[in-house]
Amino acid sequence: MAADRETKEKVLAAVPQKEPFRFIDEILELDTEHIVGTYRFRENEYFYRGHFPDRPITPGVILVEAMAQTGVVAFGLYLVMEQGRAGVLEKEKLTTLFTVIDVMEFTGIVKPGEKVVIRERKSISEKET
Repeated sequence: MAADRETKEKVLAAVPQKEPFRFIDEILELDTEHIVGTYRFRENEYFYRGHFPDRPITPGVILVEAMAQTGVVAFGLYLVMEQGRAGVLEKEKLTTLFTVIDVMEFTGIVKPGEKVVIRERKSISEKET
């Protein structure tokens, strides 16, 4: 069952990353199998001043961070809530870690002012099947 608007907002509010290092603006879709989130890279983001001054582009590591905040942090928080452990979010500061990237390929450049849509789907590792 898809999350309602209130649940999406609650998940977003629980994401621990804050300005200037928060790269998720909105959750468009959310259920126990997938999440879709968005972020618009503002033209005044702190990292554009040095990457690159005459032709600013979004650093790959920041794009990876946006994906992690959506697909690991926000999605993970929602799954914890769905397991009936929402109280854990209020009593403890949960830390979610993104530790492995098997393959990463960037197919384009994200410029200041552009909006990215991040789609992530839950997968089951071979050990869990």
